[in-house]
Amino acid sequence: MSLQFSRRGFALGLASLAALLCLPYGACAQPFPPKRVAVLLVGIMEQSEETKAFQRGLRDAGYVEGRDVTIEWWYGRGHYDLLSEAAADVVRRNPDVIVVESTPAALAAKRATTTIPIVLALVSDSVGSGLVASLAHPGGNVTGVTNQTVDLAGKRLQLLKEAIPGTKRVVVIFNPETPPNQVMISRLKQAAPELGVELKLKSVR
Repeated sequence: MSLQFSRRGFALGLASLAALLCLPYGACAQPFPPKRVAVLLVGIMEQSEETKAFQRGLRDAGYVEGRDVTIEWWYGRGHYDLLSEAAADVVRRNPDVIVVESTPAALAAKRATTTIPIVLALVSDSVGSGLVASLAHPGGNVTGVTNQTVDLAGKRLQLLKEAIPGTKRVVVIFNPETPPNQVMISRLKQAAPELGVELKLKSVR
């Protein structure tokens, strides 16, 4: 996933976040205590383009840090094994909303709370992962943006074959700890024989 797409996902997630913080969008009445936003990140680092885009998007929507919102960051630095503990700690702090950037973080947050709103920023398969009941009627306390990566896996392989007709072997590098990736691999395996492509799967944590 490119940084450009990641930044766009964070920006799109802000619409859901703003709706949860107060309505109308970007027009909070004063005086109210600042809304507390917890951001749970496992693969995105401090001062990254994504975190800057998130803060910039809030400003563009009319939210001023310290006045309208306070942001509490948690960075996992790639340690997926710490997510359950981190999500539980975040919930104990009782923020107004939790923002997550990945499927594992979203699942950890959902296990930790059924009442605090959870906003998805970069989740691949929210339905298949069990985060929401359906896109039309998600139910529960989870909302946000899904990028449909799983549904597009076979199509992307087809486009690659059309762009480079001589392609015979494709290496797929994936993180097995991200639940949607298993479904994505299955979709690629279905599409590969019809395209005359051999897949080489490389698992990287």
